[in-house]
Amino acid sequence: MKTTKIKLAAILLVVMAVGVSFTALNKITVKGSDTMVILSQKWAEVYMQKHPGASIQVTGGGSGVGLAALINGSTDIANSSRPIKATEVEKLKARYSTLGVEIPCAKDGLSVYLNKANGVSELTIKQIGLIFAGKITNWKQVGGVDANIRLYGRESSSGTFAFFKDNVVKTDYSPSCQTLPGTAAIVNAVKKDKLGIGYGGAAYAEGVKDCKVKKDDKSPGVYPTAETIKNKTYPISRYLYMYLKSRPTGETKAFVDWILSAEGQKLVVETGYFPVK
Repeated sequence: MKTTKIKLAAILLVVMAVGVSFTALNKITVKGSDTMVILSQKWAEVYMQKHPGASIQVTGGGSGVGLAALINGSTDIANSSRPIKATEVEKLKARYSTLGVEIPCAKDGLSVYLNKANGVSELTIKQIGLIFAGKITNWKQVGGVDANIRLYGRESSSGTFAFFKDNVVKTDYSPSCQTLPGTAAIVNAVKKDKLGIGYGGAAYAEGVKDCKVKKDDKSPGVYPTAETIKNKTYPISRYLYMYLKSRPTGETKAFVDWILSAEGQKLVVETGYFPVK
C-alpha cells in the first residue's frame, strides 16, 4: 500500500510539473498603451487561432502602466506609444541588470478629432498646440464660430499624452482640458460635443472628423493616411513599440517574430495603423 501511495505521489508531481512547465512556456502577458489595445488584441486573437497551445492575455492601462508592469515583473511585453524614458531604463537595469529590448512594431498618425458639425477643418500644429495649452480658447480665433473650445485629452500615464505634449503642446496642458481614461472615451466625447476637440490614434477616428494638420501657415492641410505617414508629409506621426526585459525566447519570440512578419503587419493596416516594413 505504501509503495502504491509513493508511486501515485510521484506521478502527481510529474503531472503538476508538466502542467506548470506547459503554462510557463505558452502564456504571454501584454500590457500597456491603450492606443495599441485594439491592434494587440487582434494580433493575439489571430495568433492563438493559428497556435492553439498559446495563451496571450492583452490589457491596456496606458504606456506608463505597461512599462511599470514590465519593471515589476507582472507582464512579459509592455506596449508603449512613446519611447521608454531614461528613468524607466534605469529601473530595469537596477532590477534585472538589463537595458531592455525595444521593438518598433507599427506606426501611427496621431489624429486631431473634431465634431462633424464643426466648421473648422484644418489647423496648423502651432494652433493646435496653443489650443491645448489654453492660449487659444475660442473657435472664432481659428476661423470657427464664436464659442469657447472644449478640450479632451488623456491622463498623464498615457504615452499619447506625453507624445502630444512634447511634440505639439510643448508646454503644460490647459487646466480646462478634461482628462479621459482612453482614446475611445475622447472620441465619444468629441462625437457628442460640437465645440469639442481631442487627439488620439488614427484607428479610433470613427464618428468624428479628422482635422487636416498643417506644418505651418503656408503648408497644405494633410490627413493621416498610409501614404502621408509613409512619405512623412503628415506632421504628427510616431512609432508604436513593444518593450521586453531581454531578447525574447520560446513562444514569446515566435509571437514577436510573427507580429513583424508580412501576416502580422497586414493586420496593422487592417486595424487602421501603418506597417513598419
